[in-house]
Amino acid sequence: MTASSGPQPGQPARGSASGRPIMALLDLLGRRWALRVVWELREQPLAFRALQERCAGMSSSVLNQRLRELRAADVVELGADGYLLTAEGRRLLDAYAPLEAWAERWAAREGE
Repeated sequence: MTASSGPQPGQPARGSASGRPIMALLDLLGRRWALRVVWELREQPLAFRALQERCAGMSSSVLNQRLRELRAADVVELGADGYLLTAEGRRLLDAYAPLEAWAERWAAREGE
C-alpha cells in the first residue's frame, strides 16, 4: 500500500495482515472523511471547493488525499463538472443501505 493509492486488496490493511478485500475496503472507508466524501457525492458532481465546503472542517490536503485514495479504488472520478461517483462508487453507496438498517435496529435496541 502506498500513501497515494491507499489500501489495496491483497495487501495488509489497518487492523489486518490478511490482505482480504473486505479488510482493505474497511480500511479505506474507515479513513477520516472517506465516508463523508462518498456521501456528499451521492446526488451530484461537486467541484473541489464545493466538496470541501460540504465537509466543513476538512483541510484541502486531507481532501486531496481521500480523493486520490477513492480514485485509486475506482470509487470516485474527476469529470467535467467536478468529482463524482463512478459506477462502482454507486454500487458501494447502494451497500450503505443494509448497514444503515442494521444501525437503526442497533439504535432501537439501545433505546429499549
